[in-house]
Amino acid sequence: MKILLVHPHYPDSFWSLKHALRFVSKKAATPPLGLITVSAMLPSTWEKKLVDLNVAPLKTKDIQWADYVFISAMYIQKESVDYIITECQKQGVKIVAGGPLFTQEPQNYPQIDHMILNEAEITLDPFLKDLENGCAKKIYQTSEYPDITFTPVPDYHLLSRKNYHSMNIQVSRGCPFSCDFCEITSLLGHKVRMKSTQQIIGELQRLFELNWRGNIFIVDDNFIGNKHVIKTDLLPAMKAWMQQHSYPFTFNTEASINLADDDELMSLMTDTGFNTVFIGIETPDENSLQACNKVQNNNRDLLQSIKKIQNAGLQVTGGFIVGFDSDSSSVFQRQIDFIQQSGIVSAMVGLLNAPKNTKLYDRMKSENRLISASSGNNTDLSMNFIPRMNSSELIAGYKKIIHDIYTTKPYYKRIRKLLLNYKPRISKPFSINFVTLRAFVRSIIIIGVINRGRADYWKFMFWTLFRKPGSIVDAISYSIYGYHFRSVYGLKKNKYRREI
Repeated sequence: MKILLVHPHYPDSFWSLKHALRFVSKKAATPPLGLITVSAMLPSTWEKKLVDLNVAPLKTKDIQWADYVFISAMYIQKESVDYIITECQKQGVKIVAGGPLFTQEPQNYPQIDHMILNEAEITLDPFLKDLENGCAKKIYQTSEYPDITFTPVPDYHLLSRKNYHSMNIQVSRGCPFSCDFCEITSLLGHKVRMKSTQQIIGELQRLFELNWRGNIFIVDDNFIGNKHVIKTDLLPAMKAWMQQHSYPFTFNTEASINLADDDELMSLMTDTGFNTVFIGIETPDENSLQACNKVQNNNRDLLQSIKKIQNAGLQVTGGFIVGFDSDSSSVFQRQIDFIQQSGIVSAMVGLLNAPKNTKLYDRMKSENRLISASSGNNTDLSMNFIPRMNSSELIAGYKKIIHDIYTTKPYYKRIRKLLLNYKPRISKPFSINFVTLRAFVRSIIIIGVINRGRADYWKFMFWTLFRKPGSIVDAISYSIYGYHFRSVYGLKKNKYRREI
């Protein structure tokens, strides 16, 4: 068999980092981990090619070469999925599809020949056996959750690694919490299932042997879902491996706010090479946290928790939401004040949406408030249900948040707040490599000379040189991220101009 694995294009969004990647000559933030993991599950005798549309175009000759085209996608990639399907149909090549998009709405894709839904460790093998016997079915799905200690090392060798800012690995699946707007537990369950420590070390070793150096994103929805195993087994082994190999990687991941309650865990993470963690803050409003069942964020001083994590040596990026039923008009300024005080530089603020198979979706459906499918894009001003708050007031308040946290003056003020709180534990000799130097030069030209807000850029850079010279690389990085955020939110075009 000849298999073409195709990863759909991501539209411009908060997480695409499209406008930041140009500074470091990269084409995509991370590679398609799901596809290269599925690739490793296919027979070793099959020929495989990977086309990531975020890195390279889909060529007709590649489709013609293939016996089957495999696609994996999320909601935000819908438009690109439609394009891929059309191109495959033109060439008469059959399509095999999986991933969250197809798992949650298989009925919307009758043109797909075979659907490998849920987790491939269970549903792929029956398809392969039926395919060999000439009786492959339309849909393969399961309500069970696999033991991922049998998941193979992804086929990292298929990647054009030079085009990516980060590599990625997965340690666990599932989340112990039950936030009513989140589809993770409906897809992956509440029980946290982990790969073995040997598997993770094997994946790090494989990336090391392929000469990858730099950032690795651990894609778990909650890396600390099983604290005991993480603390007593995985992190000590990762730390030892990193020390033996002279720290070739840095790590970032996602975790719940209760990370702040465990000094030993934070110390282990930073000693291992972690420097950033994404945390779902959602809102400073206690009523909204209770209403959406965000129990892990309730009854705590969120600002103090964030500061504690930063002091431990982990930069915090965060997710925020407006549009809860209990939100009042005061929530917008409260979000702005909280984000500014927290020093969370990369603050992803989105309008609440109700993904399929969530408690929120079921409630909106029962109340006849659903109006469309979720776009999956947190920057396109869309909601898929009728909010309690007046829609015009909600959109105007949302735009106010974006304007007031991402225009240059408050944005650089927030970075200064972070750099004062952030205390990295692993000290490295001060050095700027060629990639960082090139990014700095480009930031000077594009952000410091051409764009509006250049005076704020220079004030911030001089402040860093005099007050926090050891943080100059972080300062350069965050100034570039700011350029991306202002671009994606349309602040230069006044798309998100403050409306009050």
